Amino acid sequence: MRPSRTVARAALTAVLALGALPGLVGSHEPTRDKPIDAALFDQVNLATTRDRQTQGDIVLDAAGRSEGALDLTDSFPDAVAGSLLGVGGRAQPGLPATKVASSWRAARQTMTGFASFYDNGTTAMRIPRGTTVVICGRGGCVERVINDYGPAVSTGRVVDMDRPDFFRVCGCGWWSGTTTVTIRIY
Repeated sequence: MRPSRTVARAALTAVLALGALPGLVGSHEPTRDKPIDAALFDQVNLATTRDRQTQGDIVLDAAGRSEGALDLTDSFPDAVAGSLLGVGGRAQPGLPATKVASSWRAARQTMTGFASFYDNGTTAMRIPRGTTVVICGRGGCVERVINDYGPAVSTGRVVDMDRPDFFRVCGCGWWSGTTTVTIRIY
C-alpha cells in the first residue's frame, strides 16, 4: 500500500525540521578537531533566596538591607503637638497657587458648511493632508487630522467624515445624511 501525499509531505516536513533544528538553536556537534567545550555543561543555580536558606530567618545581603529598614521591635513615634497635622489628624499639604491659563491655539481659519459621512475610515476636506481640524456640531466636537481629499465642490459639502465621528458631531438619528458643522482649521 502506497502512503498518501499528505502523509508523505508531513513526514518530509518533520525530517527537514529535525535536520535544521540543531543549527537553529545553536547546538554544537563535536568534530575531531573541535570537541565540545566543557563550559557548556556548567550547572546553573536558579534557586531563590528563600530556597537557598537552610534554616532560620531570611538574611538579606547588602543589596537587600537599607538604612531605613524596620525591625519587628521598631515603633513609630507619636506626632508632636503643633506639627503638620491639622484638623482630624491629617497632614495639610502645601500646594502652589494656581494660575489661569489656556492651551488652545487660535485657529488659522474657521468655516461653516455641510458635512456628511462615508465608510472609508478617514476625514476628507479640500485642504492639505496632515492639517489638524476641530469639527463641531450640535452633538459635540472632534479633533481630527485630514487624511483624504474631498468632497467635490459640486456637492456643496465642506467635509466628509467617518461614520462614528459624523454621528458624534451631529447628535442626530441614524437616518440623517448631512448636518451643519463649524470647522476650525489649525
